[in-house]
This record gives sequence, structure tokens and C-alpha cells, in this order.
Amino acid sequence: MPYYRQVGEIPHKRHTAFRKPDGGLYAEELMGVEGFSADSALLYHRGLPTAIVDAVAIEDERGPITPNHPLKPRAFKTHDLKFGDADAVTDRRRLFGNADVTIGFVHATRPSPLYRNAAGDELFYVQGGSATVETIYGSLEIGDGDYLVIPTSCTYRVLPHDDGVKLLTIEARGHIGPPKRYLSAKGQFLEHSPYCERDIRGPSEPLVVDGTDVEVLVRHRAGLTRYTYATHPFDVVGWDGCLYPWVFNIDDFEPITGRVHQPPPVHQTFEGPNFVVCSFCPRKVDYHPESIPVPYNHANVDSDELMFYVRGNYEARKGSGIEVGSLSLHPSGFTHGPQPGAAEASIGAQFFDETAVMVDTFAPLDLGEAADASEDHRYAWTWSGRGPGA
Repeated sequence: MPYYRQVGEIPHKRHTAFRKPDGGLYAEELMGVEGFSADSALLYHRGLPTAIVDAVAIEDERGPITPNHPLKPRAFKTHDLKFGDADAVTDRRRLFGNADVTIGFVHATRPSPLYRNAAGDELFYVQGGSATVETIYGSLEIGDGDYLVIPTSCTYRVLPHDDGVKLLTIEARGHIGPPKRYLSAKGQFLEHSPYCERDIRGPSEPLVVDGTDVEVLVRHRAGLTRYTYATHPFDVVGWDGCLYPWVFNIDDFEPITGRVHQPPPVHQTFEGPNFVVCSFCPRKVDYHPESIPVPYNHANVDSDELMFYVRGNYEARKGSGIEVGSLSLHPSGFTHGPQPGAAEASIGAQFFDETAVMVDTFAPLDLGEAADASEDHRYAWTWSGRGPGA
């Protein structure tokens, strides 16, 4: 994270005796990334964070992923995915994936188990509803339009509120953060950044829960393991540092606009290993008198482009069957662009009321079982108006 926070009780100096009311020592835990050469946080536990009494291998039931073959643009409708009484961890349905990232969707209505992802950071986008996310750092409230970044190996659980919570889930094989070009050498957001520290929410007080023989599901590079801890992992009385879960709402993103159409990097919000995440928000559009505000036809030759349409009516996709809750996948190797008539219709527009989340990956995205269950097979032919054999 780009700035320092302190929550709860901590001693004056690091790695010095910090005692409980009964005189015993609190147990330090240093959470650090990149071999303790980058961001870290120092947490103080009532119990030992190392004390496990059992470890069991758990079968991973995500199912296989298959290549986008034949190569073509595709669209998917998350409304077609069926969820029963689901939780935000074990009932995620995988839409897409490659060696760098796994992208899924879930409509969660019940509490998740305690969980941590030891393979990489996670990013949630809240498509609707709300939840409390409890973590070893404290609790966070999330609702419509929130992004939540959960750092690697942060133990957490998701407690949906009465209306449930709909989440687009992005699991990295590494770390997710603001683009480096938005940050100073010391990690402060720069003036040209479309968001800043004031827009970020982090835990504000400790979360301490009693318990013994507590199960935690852990995802790691070999699969899933269920640990049983001697005491509850939510026993941190204080912490400080620059590594912690944090929330940023898409409505706080300040769009960068110009006289003519701006390229996708101006919408970038996060970067991860071999992928980026962008936010397309309501904005004043291009103000050259002859500008064409919708995107030109383009071949993003190094990336697959995945767009999640979350609010409004996306101008470039009008007439394609895309609606709120849809995803479109435009793969590398396919030149994509506005639907027929969209360019002409956009001339003279002053404002676009559309919100979308885009994930661009630098390796092809394969298709998961949830993609197969929700695909709109008509989409690839919407530019020509006819499909094979017509």
C-alpha cells in the first residue's frame, strides 16, 4: 500500500517486549512481500500465529479451463449463473483463467469460512449488495461499486448482509496495487493520478475474536489445505505498516478526458502480474467539434480484453445484446471496435453515463465452467448481422 497506517495498540519500538495484562508477551508477526524488501506490516497477536493442531489436503473443485478455440469474441451474462445458498470463498464460479490470474463471480448469501490465499493478492469488485469483510487487520464494510484489495496470506471471511453480495473476483499469482506511474518514488499518489490516499478506506480498529481449534482454508500453489489453529487467528490487538486490505470505490475514480478519444491506459486503476484493471466511469467525452467519442476499431495485439459492464448503457456495445451484468471477451488476434452505427451516433455527444471494469491480460484467457454456463453465443456475429451458414 502507498501509505502508513497504525491500528490498535503497539509498542514504541519494533521487536521489543510488548506485554499482555497478565505479563506474557504478545506474539509478533511480520507480514512482508518480496522477501521483506518491500511493503510490510507488523501485527501483535494474543496467541501464537504458528500454532496448528491439524492440516488436511482439500480437493479443489474449480474444474478445468479450456482455450478460447476457435478464437472469437465472446459475451457472457452473469445473471445466467445459478447460485444457491452460496459463500464468497468456496462457491465462486470460475469464468476465466491463465497462469497469472483467475477471474470468477459469486452471489454470496451466507458467511464464508475463514480463508487466506497464499498464492497471491485478491481483488473484489462489488456488483451489488453489501457485506462485512473480517480480517486479521480488522473489519471493512463493502458495498456497490467498491474494489477491495486483499493482500497475499491475509486471513479473512466474508459476511454478506441481508441482500447478499455479488462479487467479481480476481485472484493474482502475485501482487495487485496502484499503477507505478501514479506513485512517487516514496509511494505517494502523484497529482496526475485519478485517485489518491483520501479515497482509500482501511481497517480502523482491531478485531479480536475468542476461539479454539479454529479451521482456516488456505489456497497455495499446490492446491488447498485446511488448517486447524489452536486459537482464533482474529486475535491481533494492534498493527502498523503499509501492507493491509483496503477499499476504493469506483465512483471516486476521476476520469481523464481529452479533445479526442483517449486510449485505455487513462482508465487504469490497478496493476498485477501480467494484467491490468481499468475503470470506465461516467465522464464528459471528447470535445473536439468533430471527435468520435466511442473507441476506434483496435487490435490490442498483446492482450486479451475482458470488460464487465456494471452500470448504465455502454455506448460502443449498443445493439450487441450486452447489458448490465454482462462480460465481453475480445481476444488478442481479433480486431474489435464499436457496434455498427455506434461511431456515427456518438458524434456530438457531451457525456457518457456508463460504468465498466476492464481486465487486460498479457496472456490468453482460457474459459472456465462458469463461462460455458453463461455464454451468449450470438455475440461474435453482431458486427456482421449474420452467423455461420446465414
